[in-house]
Amino acid sequence: MIGRFPARSDDAGKLVLRLAVGGIILFHGLFKLTHGVEWIRQPLGDLGLPGMLAYGAYLGEIVAPVLILAGYWARLAALFVAFNMLMAIVLVLRQQVFAVKEMGGGWAIELEALLLLASLALFFTGAGRYGIGRGRTPLD
Repeated sequence: MIGRFPARSDDAGKLVLRLAVGGIILFHGLFKLTHGVEWIRQPLGDLGLPGMLAYGAYLGEIVAPVLILAGYWARLAALFVAFNMLMAIVLVLRQQVFAVKEMGGGWAIELEALLLLASLALFFTGAGRYGIGRGRTPLD
């Protein structure tokens, strides 16, 4: 039965993945837009990185998710979101990488890891037909 789905169901799945990744990450970006990114400077400095990189959160959590949602340059945007999530894990959650949540179990960084891996899936699969970037993008 599953083999009978039309080819468009693949594109529908990519759309659902885009809506999930782009929508969830955009909420984080809107928080940073209203509350700022100054707090990111300290973790960057702890790793010897320039504090100016904190403004990359706006690209990774506002610009890239909007591109993903629109399906425009989605591969490049998804790669940027994946890097953003990797930085979030390294900067803020690195002590929890091998931890289990006390409440309910589960991996302590499961949401961040899921968003990182889903972004990589979008990078490898592309946006699909349902988006404004149906043509070739810089990474196609």
